[in-house]
Amino acid sequence: MARILVIGGGLIGCGWAAAFTGAGHDVVVSDPDPKVSLRLDELWRAAQPVMASLETLRDDVVAPKHVLSFEGLTDIEMVQEALPEDLDLKHRVLAALEQQIAAHVPIISSSSGFTPQMIAQSLARPERAFIAHPCNPPYLMPTVELVGHSSTSKQILDRAEAFFSDMGKTVLRMARPVQGHLLNRLQFALWREAVHLVETGVASMADVERAVTEGLAPRWCLMGPGGVFHLSGGTEGMEGYLCALGEATTEIWADLGTPNLVTAGAALTLGIQDTDPRPVLTLAGARDAALPSLMQALKPIKADYYSKGERENE
Repeated sequence: MARILVIGGGLIGCGWAAAFTGAGHDVVVSDPDPKVSLRLDELWRAAQPVMASLETLRDDVVAPKHVLSFEGLTDIEMVQEALPEDLDLKHRVLAALEQQIAAHVPIISSSSGFTPQMIAQSLARPERAFIAHPCNPPYLMPTVELVGHSSTSKQILDRAEAFFSDMGKTVLRMARPVQGHLLNRLQFALWREAVHLVETGVASMADVERAVTEGLAPRWCLMGPGGVFHLSGGTEGMEGYLCALGEATTEIWADLGTPNLVTAGAALTLGIQDTDPRPVLTLAGARDAALPSLMQALKPIKADYYSKGERENE
């Protein structure tokens, strides 16, 4: 069990707190907003049945605690920063925090947009800082993107990978930093084209949503885009696909849209409300109730899928 300090009590910070607590750790969330206490309590109660369904909730856990300031906290063994995406704010808070924690304590950022080098700029010991970016919400989704910078040691990343793996996370260890990391860059590419198709009247938001959930997502439960197009090449695999459709695909790439997300916002808001008018909290609750069952059901299916392929290759 580790004593973990989460900096920032927003959606990601409280989500991380629930995930860490469920894994059996002693968790404190520092945020000057007194309303965070209620938010943390509500999210912790909502997260417990989700983690129980995923079998990631350990026995005899103690609820995460909220404090208005991290001043005076002792024995902190790990820091997970989850502040708003304001680099100056992150620098100020982390520089002040660094003076109160031991030199060996890792400072881990949840930032989705900044690189670890940018986060570490304000630190006296920048080698202790790196990124562990969750897929939201952290208590539900399994992936954690792990990446350091030029001063981050392999050993500290190895320890972090082992720590998150022990929580039941799927660690995506990136070879080098890039803005937006891995998951966001992939989903932003799809989101950009979805916005373009809706904004230009090619399809409704409802049909774009169904194209993903009914057309793309089922295959993606077993393989990524590389695997999908590998199978599109028939018996010749990726080589066959590139030979038959490489040029055509490149032409379609050139035709993909580059919309302005801000100016398209009104149409998107109306479109998503028409597609599913339920309140956001209702949608989130329905997601949290349904996804664990799906993810657990997929485990034996995926195991059989991969083991069958291995047997056929023998």
